[in-house]
Amino acid sequence: MTTTQTPTSASWIAGAATVGSGPRHNIVDPATDTVVATVDLATAADVDCAMRAARAAFRDWSTATPAERSAVLHELARLVDRDAAQLAATETAQTGKSIRLATEFDVPGSVDNIAFFAGAARNLEGKATAEYSGDHTSSIRRTPAGVVGSIAPWNYPLQMAVWKVAPALAAGCTVVLKPSELTPLTTVHLARLATEAGLPDGAFNVVTGTGAEVGAAIAGHADADVVTFTGSTSVGRTVMRQAAEHGTRVQLELGGKAPFLVFDDADLEAAVHGAVAASLINGGQDCTAATRAIVARPLYDDFVAGVAELYRKVVVGDPTDPGTDMGSLISRAHRDRVAGMVDRARAAGARIVTGGVVPDGVGAFYPPTLVADVAEDAEIYRDEVFGPVLTVSSFDGDDDGIRRADDTGYGLAASAWTRDLYRAQQAQREIAAGCVWINDHIPIVSEMPHGGMRASGFGKDMSAYSFEEYLVPKHVMSDITGIARKEWHRTVFRDS
Repeated sequence: MTTTQTPTSASWIAGAATVGSGPRHNIVDPATDTVVATVDLATAADVDCAMRAARAAFRDWSTATPAERSAVLHELARLVDRDAAQLAATETAQTGKSIRLATEFDVPGSVDNIAFFAGAARNLEGKATAEYSGDHTSSIRRTPAGVVGSIAPWNYPLQMAVWKVAPALAAGCTVVLKPSELTPLTTVHLARLATEAGLPDGAFNVVTGTGAEVGAAIAGHADADVVTFTGSTSVGRTVMRQAAEHGTRVQLELGGKAPFLVFDDADLEAAVHGAVAASLINGGQDCTAATRAIVARPLYDDFVAGVAELYRKVVVGDPTDPGTDMGSLISRAHRDRVAGMVDRARAAGARIVTGGVVPDGVGAFYPPTLVADVAEDAEIYRDEVFGPVLTVSSFDGDDDGIRRADDTGYGLAASAWTRDLYRAQQAQREIAAGCVWINDHIPIVSEMPHGGMRASGFGKDMSAYSFEEYLVPKHVMSDITGIARKEWHRTVFRDS
């Protein structure tokens, strides 16, 4: 591992770049094993500073008009779009993902999401004002929940930061965000652009540190009114326990084990191409990625052969080359974890159709890997791999296919492939998941919610539904009679 980098700040507190008070840390390009930046990590003491800054900024930002908040977010969207090339290059350098994915998905998706919430800030809905009691006018105020402590993952650093920050700011909340210490650079860039866009100092703070110290400090902080987390189910449960110390509201977007259900009438070519794209996006490091292909027996052999053929054509290599389809995984340690799961599946009798071998050379690369003939109780079938690995198993009959698809502790995403409207309706109705795609798998839009159920968490990112995480409905009830002695008073005392 080599480096020529000088230390830089990876935190942003009260509108300024801040050097953490913790140890020195190298941010490594996982595709080249080189250091792209050296930073000083934040500590719990830095979290306290960021929380104070967010609390101090809350009064002014929460009372800004929706139009004023909207204007800042519109300008932020413009600035992110202005810096798109730089942000994409940085995202690739710190994650190892392909520059094509960063350029065509991560950055433009982030711009669109910020722009959506810039508009949504001016459209807060509530129940109609009316005289429900007959003697009072009742109305609903949608008030900002307060200071939001957020913890974001490493797989989509910029996009996940935006998913958390944009709706919170649009709602009038202030934010303290912890990015992964592996990938903080685009998040700090985003915070700097937010200040340039006119966001008040302290309204958006970034503290880069370890989950054990900084993540725990955010989740269990007495000054956090809401805690949001995206990451693994096991860590999400820890975050929930930490937040419970102060009774803090929690929103969790956790792991997934998405089924890719192919009925016997499906368009085989579409299903094969869809499975390759949906299982390999971001190197499979996506909680909604297709991980379990469950295929009707008549199509099984052709599906396996078709996916294997396309897998072998995927170009894996230098993520900065626009011709590369898939870059590296996030780290060698993570690559070894993925490889270990494949090795254990092989030892247990599964058939490795293609891939499954760690390549020689530098970087955390792992090939697209297709694992066929997988038993329902196999580790690789039931547990999240978070890599470029797709398992395939067969089913007989619609009920058996839907049962297999829904036989998981997770519930984030799923897809069903069929030309039959009734099969599609049955699948989307019976599979417990926050999103069910029909004849596609992965596309998202800012207008629609993202979030799961079961071990995949609760609450929503994106869309107007995400405002529910950051707003508190307040009932305001005003007497319209002017009568001093109300009829209901007699239930408490009798005025003789």
